[in-house]
Amino acid sequence: MASEEASLRALESLMTEFFHDCTTNERKREIEELLNNFAQQIGAWRFCLYFLSSTRNDYVMMYSLTVFENLINKMWLGVPSQDKMEIRSCLPKLLLAHHKTLPYFIRNKLCKVIVDIGRQDWPMFYHDFFTNILQLIQSPVTTPLGLIMLKTTSEELACPREDLSVARKEELRKLLLDQVQTVLGLLTGILETVWDKHSVTAATPPPSPTSGESGDLLSNLLQSPSSAKLLNQPIPILDVESEYICSLALECLAHLFSWIPLSASITPSLLTTIFHFARFGCDIRARKMASVNGSSQNCVSGQERGRLGVLAMSCINELMSKNCVPMEFEEYLLRMFQQTFYLLQKITKDNNAHTVKSRLEELDESYIEKFTDFLRLFVSVHLRRIESYSQFPVVEFLTLLFKYTFHQPTHEGYFSCLDIWTLFLDYLTSKIKSRLGDKEAVLNRYEDALVLLLTEVLNRIQFRYNQAQLEELDDETLDDDQTEWQRYLRQSLEVVAKVMELLPTHAFSTLFPVLQDNLEVYLGLQQFIVTSGSGHRLNITAENDCRRLHCSLRDLSSLLQAVGRLAEYFIGDVFAARFNDALTVVERLVKVTLYGSQIKLYNIETAVPSVLKPDLIDVHAQSLAALQAYSHWLAQYCSEVHRQNTQQFVTLISTTMDAITPLISTKVQDKLLLSACHLLVSLATTVRPVFLISIPAVQKVFNRITDASALRLVDKAQVLVCRALSNILLLPWPNLPENEQQWPVRSINHASLISALSRDYRNLKPSAVAPQRKMPLDDTKLIIHQTLSVLEDIVENISGESTKSRQICYQSLQESVQVSLALFPAFIHQSDVTDEMLSFFLTLFRGLRVQMGVPFTEQIIQTFLNMFTREQLAESILHEGSTGCRVVEKFLKILQVVVQEPGQVFKPFLPSIIALCMEQVYPIIAERPSPDVKAELFELLFRTLHHNWRYFFKSTVLASVQRGIAEEQMENEPQFSAIMQAFGQSFLQPDIHLFKQNLFYLETLNTKQKLYHKKIFRTAMLFQFVNVLLQVLVHKSHDLLQEEIGIAIYNMASVDFDGFFAAFLPEFLTSCDGVDANQKSVLGRNFKMDRDLPSFTQNVHRLVNDLRYYRLCNDSLPPGTVKL
Repeated sequence: MASEEASLRALESLMTEFFHDCTTNERKREIEELLNNFAQQIGAWRFCLYFLSSTRNDYVMMYSLTVFENLINKMWLGVPSQDKMEIRSCLPKLLLAHHKTLPYFIRNKLCKVIVDIGRQDWPMFYHDFFTNILQLIQSPVTTPLGLIMLKTTSEELACPREDLSVARKEELRKLLLDQVQTVLGLLTGILETVWDKHSVTAATPPPSPTSGESGDLLSNLLQSPSSAKLLNQPIPILDVESEYICSLALECLAHLFSWIPLSASITPSLLTTIFHFARFGCDIRARKMASVNGSSQNCVSGQERGRLGVLAMSCINELMSKNCVPMEFEEYLLRMFQQTFYLLQKITKDNNAHTVKSRLEELDESYIEKFTDFLRLFVSVHLRRIESYSQFPVVEFLTLLFKYTFHQPTHEGYFSCLDIWTLFLDYLTSKIKSRLGDKEAVLNRYEDALVLLLTEVLNRIQFRYNQAQLEELDDETLDDDQTEWQRYLRQSLEVVAKVMELLPTHAFSTLFPVLQDNLEVYLGLQQFIVTSGSGHRLNITAENDCRRLHCSLRDLSSLLQAVGRLAEYFIGDVFAARFNDALTVVERLVKVTLYGSQIKLYNIETAVPSVLKPDLIDVHAQSLAALQAYSHWLAQYCSEVHRQNTQQFVTLISTTMDAITPLISTKVQDKLLLSACHLLVSLATTVRPVFLISIPAVQKVFNRITDASALRLVDKAQVLVCRALSNILLLPWPNLPENEQQWPVRSINHASLISALSRDYRNLKPSAVAPQRKMPLDDTKLIIHQTLSVLEDIVENISGESTKSRQICYQSLQESVQVSLALFPAFIHQSDVTDEMLSFFLTLFRGLRVQMGVPFTEQIIQTFLNMFTREQLAESILHEGSTGCRVVEKFLKILQVVVQEPGQVFKPFLPSIIALCMEQVYPIIAERPSPDVKAELFELLFRTLHHNWRYFFKSTVLASVQRGIAEEQMENEPQFSAIMQAFGQSFLQPDIHLFKQNLFYLETLNTKQKLYHKKIFRTAMLFQFVNVLLQVLVHKSHDLLQEEIGIAIYNMASVDFDGFFAAFLPEFLTSCDGVDANQKSVLGRNFKMDRDLPSFTQNVHRLVNDLRYYRLCNDSLPPGTVKL
């Protein structure tokens, strides 16, 4: 024994040294290597068995168990059967002897090791594995241990990891399903016994304030008075041991429910018992009694009791999340809902001692989360199923959900409840759309609930009603591009909008008066403005008045956003019916924006500038944004009145322009300036009134933008204003015939606008880069940046418009485009400039290539092909970082547009484009791990094949008639093969996005052009691709794409199933290393000759799984093992 004793002492000191603070990393590596070598020895497990029974050192025990785990999961096949028997008998004995004294993490690990043995050997060699677990559960002394074993078994055997063969996985699942009824019966028994035992001894509670509850709102939910009485029993107070057993039993149930199908095994008595325990989460009275009695008895704290409630709700939610409900289970489901809504009623009950909110605050946060999850699952998965039950009162349920929502103690809880309402409103909307005949009946049923919801959500976004909560929201930090406050507002407004869609009149009459009230305050500020030495000042100084003004302005800003969000419900078919409401809103908005611009509220001095100034700017910006939201309504109004240009419409537009113009200035804050610019763009683009250009305010903007001496606006604003002015001149006026469009005049005006905008740019010479240049390089770059950003935006916005608009646009731009082409070679080594120039050319190619004409387009392409030599490409990709790569990517994008062009015009460029891809770009990037440029290159190759198939495959009608099937002549074969080889190579690289994209491209070429059926592919490439894809599955390198890869393998194999089964599969198995001949033949036999997609892909995944499993087994055999 001495050697074992000595080894144990050595191991203990090594472990202590390993985890000591002073041990260096170098020494830790040495110790690790030593321990690994020890674990690899045959028979090391005997030492570990001794260590486990003789040491109290946690590290040593954990190490010993890891050795066992490794032995069982990786080397079990090679362990002699005598040793296996010994291990199977010793480890459970060890567990039984020490489970009470072992630290919980060691005990759980030991359980897992024993379950691992069961996973390998039950029932053939370890027939009493499961029986032992059931016996442990049934013996009171070992019930907790049995439950831990059961949960571990459910985790490890029901959905085992992939180190088992598919056949074994299926066998284990079947074995476990056979045991489900017994196990559920045992668990029900345990929970019922604990409940009954403690219910008897529970002290009679004081007269309960909830004793009248069963006759309440939901009494008709619980059909039988007995179930109501059952759920009204006082909750027992458990001792620590009982609480522990119940929590283990509930954890087991939750895991079992995650994989067993809904069936009669889940009995009504089990469900009722789970609900009893769900009450632990919402019974505050019992918690308080527990804390009072806690000092004298061995009682569980309130928090522990809450945990039982959380676990019970987890079980309920596992059942709820199953969408597929067998007929016989529907009744159980109804019973579950009835019981949960009883709990919901309990949680949201008002009584004198508690408001609903303070009751919710006292509950465990995770319990509330689970409860909200339940409600979400109910509405999203089961509402349509349950709503038809006459005995289920949906309206009463909504009343409870309403109380639950608006008394949530946390913002996150409130957001989650708003999500549930959104799901409910979506359900109602789709129900009404599918049954238009019942629309009135459905709406009448829910109208009161919806109006109540709308009013309350609107109150929640106003400081007037909800200041304390709203001030807690963060409006500074961005998360997912929005602050907490913006998210709160956005989610609330979505609910408002969905109610508006269902009940437009109600929603409008609820919202508009509230907006009016806040507008009165805002419009009344004028009387408090006084002139001071430095300008205008707002004469409101009392702290209380400032605070009230701040709240009113914040509310006005939110309500303006609400009104803007509802704009879409006034247009289309309902335009005429809701015209007056919409006109009222738009007139108010126009009045408010003009008022803000005229009295220049954005420049006014206030008593608390850090608060009130941003508020005033925000209200002004939001009023412009809300008006912009009504631009589609204005456009419809415009088309209704276009013949008789009514004064009312003209006034609306010209007053809006009077509100916008003063804001287009460098003295105005960006937020406000951009809101004004966006509104101007919408007037020019969406509304397009004929008279827009003749309004003096618009003329003023034209003059300001074309005046060389005026200060330039910030980039974004400058681009927007130029877009608006260009669109006023270029876009056709709606409802007017071609001969009334005044194109000649508009064309001249557009040319002079572009001429003014590009004045400095057109004066640049290619020598601007030369050492003896007149102007500093940075100034030149700035001119290029400023001009191209404006011109590119103008082209992009015109690209989808009529031919006439694009023609005029290109005529105005022609000179700037030629200057750009002349400048391009001079700036080829300045990647930031090249990037902007290529962006501009890419936009031109996408939008105006027809207008540019063939000769000039050819000249551009030729210039680019000449400039991007191999050296230049290498410099850009390898040495200039991300900007250089972006330049090459944009160049490839331009070529993508070129190769997609139908007709013969650009076909002469194909050879040089393919050569550029395959001989210049591809060799540079092929071996680089970085994904830069690759995606664009492969897209270009795909587009080249897809749009120029006949460049490679010449199909003749005659050939197809003669042979019955077209066997095309092949042309440019070397280029085609090189492209295919590049695709094949890309599947060997780790980048999953590229892999997914390229697989999709191949599949598309097969769908559209029958790629896999072509002779060259069938004979020379097909099975190489299948081989690569199978290897990828075996290596698990792109596991997220398992499904897509399986389908691609099927599509390739289906071209020649006979070849796949007869030649490829045997050959593939022969070439597999790490498996013996017998295993290969089993793999071959298991691959059934199914030719339908689901069975075939299942066979592929089975082959891959079992191949990996066999390799794992073979690696675990001791060296020198003779395999027969």
